[in-house]
Amino acid sequence: MTDFLQFSYQGLVLGSIYALIALGFVIIYKTSEVVNFAQGELVLLGAYFVLLWRNDVGLPFALAVPIAMLMMMVIGLVVERVVLRPMVGKPIFSVVMITIGLAIVIHQLVTSVWGFSPRNIDDPWGTKQVEIGGVLLSHVSIATLIATVILMAAFFWFFKYTKFGIAMRAAAFDPEAALSLGIGVRRMTATAWVIAGLTATVAGVLLSGFPRGLNPNLSFVALRAFPAIIVGGLDSTGGAVVGGLMIGWIELMVQGYGGDVAPWLGENFHVIAAYAVMVVVLMIRPYGLFGTKEVERV
Repeated sequence: MTDFLQFSYQGLVLGSIYALIALGFVIIYKTSEVVNFAQGELVLLGAYFVLLWRNDVGLPFALAVPIAMLMMMVIGLVVERVVLRPMVGKPIFSVVMITIGLAIVIHQLVTSVWGFSPRNIDDPWGTKQVEIGGVLLSHVSIATLIATVILMAAFFWFFKYTKFGIAMRAAAFDPEAALSLGIGVRRMTATAWVIAGLTATVAGVLLSGFPRGLNPNLSFVALRAFPAIIVGGLDSTGGAVVGGLMIGWIELMVQGYGGDVAPWLGENFHVIAAYAVMVVVLMIRPYGLFGTKEVERV
């Protein structure tokens, strides 16, 4: 029972990070119908910006993170304005390929500047942990849950109760109607990229905590959140949260029990377990658990 609780807790922590990354995917898709395959690299770059200000410049962690978040928000805005806005009206396939190219460029820049060696962003939590009922709770995992809850609460409050958030929802739901009401759809798309940069930075910091550390492979770990948005539904922010938590929990359960229950699957089956779940869900619900079904009239 203790093992089950331990794996469940770790899965919840990992799933909350996946949910943050998935929110970045979903908000961009809702405003532009583009799947941003560079989101994993935005997570990576945000974490390395924290490393820059924390270790290279020597700022306190409490200052390094907000500055890195601000930098990533600006980068998100620049990417939307300079790279993606000229592609408005162009085939979606071309825009998606641009995000893939952007991911490759960012990854190469990161490795060129910081190299491939694992780094430590020197967060205030370190390896400290507490034990509650036989379950080990690391300080970084507790900080992850608290930060995720705060960000998600702020995110949903923003979209539900602020005028700008409601305008973004309107632009995502019906761009033409939003334009007729004077809502700048392009400005909403730019804001989506700004928010994606912000959430990516927080996710990068949390992912690079103990015991993983910071290295260029972090972007591939972040992309394991991709099944979460498919399972939850590409256009559902609530689905992104549910999908992220579900995928994180399943991944840890497979990692913890897979060797005993089905050793023939191999030691690393947990890496692809999320994709196996994604395939099953899509076979049953092609639009995800909470995705909006498209109805075509002929």
